[in-house]
Amino acid sequence: MVKVDSDTPCFVRVQCVDCENEQILYSHASTKVDCEVCGKTLAIPGGGKAEVNSKILEIVG
Repeated sequence: MVKVDSDTPCFVRVQCVDCENEQILYSHASTKVDCEVCGKTLAIPGGGKAEVNSKILEIVG
């Protein structure tokens, strides 16, 4: 698991490691985020920053 390396909340484009679907999620997500295609958990809340279980492609905003 990787925490997003940004103190400022932002949106992050990630890629699911199972189905390669790309999805945008919030870096400070307060709920579990699942892949819209296969249902794999992409991120879980981590006491502020989300812990990302997928490949981070870029910071969107």
